[in-house]
Amino acid sequence: MKKIINTSKAPAPIGPYNQATLIGDFLYTSGQIAKDVKTGTLRTENIEEETDLVMQHLSSILTEAEMSFENVIKVSIFISDMNNFSKINQIYGKYFSEANAPARETVEVAKLPKDVNVEISLIAHKQA
Repeated sequence: MKKIINTSKAPAPIGPYNQATLIGDFLYTSGQIAKDVKTGTLRTENIEEETDLVMQHLSSILTEAEMSFENVIKVSIFISDMNNFSKINQIYGKYFSEANAPARETVEVAKLPKDVNVEISLIAHKQA
């Protein structure tokens, strides 16, 4: 059975989608960007802060689904400039232990929604 997951602690969708969908024990999140939920403004001036805010949003969605980063099995990272890879990776790495890190790809793209620098989505499993 499909269950929609939304939390006020992450940005509301800007189109016809939800923050996440839970199907059985699998959670699929939509891509998250660095939109401040309190002010509605984008925080893109500093790539480390931007990445951290994106990861905080993902954490809030995982929590709403009664999961954590320990449950994450796959991550997709989209970035507008591969030169930011090491800075993004450093912040991203704070959320996972190397022993339990999920599978992942990082892809440079020409443009992201709202002209952000990074967008991240994930798949998690309750039993992981």
